[in-house]
Amino acid sequence: MQPRMSAPAIDFARLRSEMGIEAEFSAEAERQAEKVVDRFASDRADRTDLELVTIDPPGSKDLDQALRVVADGDGFLVHYAIADVAALVEPGSPIDVESHKRGQTMYFPDGNVPLHPRALSEGLGSLLADETRPAVLWTMHVSAEGECTAVDLERATVRSRARLDYAGVMADLEAGRLHPSVAALPDFGRTRLSWSLTRGSVQLDLPDQEIVPHTPGRAWTLRLAPRTPADQWNSQVSLLTGMSAGTIQRDAGVGLLRTLPPAPEEAVDDLRRAAKHLQIAWPDGASPGEFLATLEPDAPTTLALMSVGARLMRGAGYLSLDADSASLPLDKLEHAGVGGLYAHVTAPLRRLSDRYATEVALAVTAGRPVPDWVTEVLPTLPKIMRSSDAAASTAERDSVSLTEAVVLSDQIGERFDAVVLKGPNGKRAAEVFIAEPAIVASCENAPEPGSPCTAEVVTADPTVPEVMFRAM
Repeated sequence: MQPRMSAPAIDFARLRSEMGIEAEFSAEAERQAEKVVDRFASDRADRTDLELVTIDPPGSKDLDQALRVVADGDGFLVHYAIADVAALVEPGSPIDVESHKRGQTMYFPDGNVPLHPRALSEGLGSLLADETRPAVLWTMHVSAEGECTAVDLERATVRSRARLDYAGVMADLEAGRLHPSVAALPDFGRTRLSWSLTRGSVQLDLPDQEIVPHTPGRAWTLRLAPRTPADQWNSQVSLLTGMSAGTIQRDAGVGLLRTLPPAPEEAVDDLRRAAKHLQIAWPDGASPGEFLATLEPDAPTTLALMSVGARLMRGAGYLSLDADSASLPLDKLEHAGVGGLYAHVTAPLRRLSDRYATEVALAVTAGRPVPDWVTEVLPTLPKIMRSSDAAASTAERDSVSLTEAVVLSDQIGERFDAVVLKGPNGKRAAEVFIAEPAIVASCENAPEPGSPCTAEVVTADPTVPEVMFRAM
């Protein structure tokens, strides 16, 4: 998985065109999105009394989640409201048909191509501050040790009180003025992270990359923006919810699990070698996840190690549950990256699978049959999501390559200090890591892995896009 990258000054339209990604929706879908109504309005509890807030990157408009995390005895009480997309999208409607073609929102450095029309995903369905919205409300109790002890969910009407961002949460924490709704979030996040690491989880906190104007004489450079602890704490709320949903579905024998086999030994060995090459200590007895959790978020080497660590997550898939698949051994059902059963339910505005997995959890916990419109679609979702995941990965990979090519296009012949991360493999050249600008790229004539070297830019072609260095 590549880090998020921001490059609003570069036109990525060609990439979208080459990938066949259609940004526009049909006129019917757009018209429908402007006037969606809550199909389940009569079934909702009024929970506008809850002091919920959202935490998202600045500028985000498709707000899937609002939360409240408070102390509960010696543990925690978590309220997590998720946009109720199923209430706004009629099965078989133009919006529904379009979303099945897309699978998920596609992200590019200059913006996104949404799963749903923006009138829905950034308007009537988004949990915007001071707006009353339909939601699926998860209520979870977590012990002081990090164990989830009780889960409840219901359709509810909610109202977010404030729109926060990660940097603002960290600034408020430092100043001692955290919003009451997230007063316990830091302790909760640290507790759940510790709990999950002991179960072998792997948290890939890749730094963001941003392309920015450089000094006179050089058009662009790449700047790292490390993830904050608030990103990590917030993600623990989502992981808790997804693991709860996975358990509910597996116990019922129906649903859609997100799966990942244990990391192959060669991927772990690659990470150990990369750490050694970059002279980053691996604590004795630490698992890969525990090692990655020790990395300094603002160290340039963290980008390289997290990129190598992403290979631990290869093989992720989706499993539609039925009587046969639900009886598979646990290691065939679990997601090794989170250390347990897991289902996507927290981003229905941006990911098709979440709409259906949420409906399963709602029906099962209420003791009702899962609706036919859900069970009919569940077997088709693994193929849809695999295809859209592959497209999203291509979009990220090619976007990074284009941005790096633009950054270096006026620097042919420039030389940089580098460290060799990987040797050549078949037709693939060796890989080097350059700290400034922060880039992992192919390199000809590289010495042995782990060796420092001077790398010269020999190719930086935005039309391909391609970047190549040569070790001197």
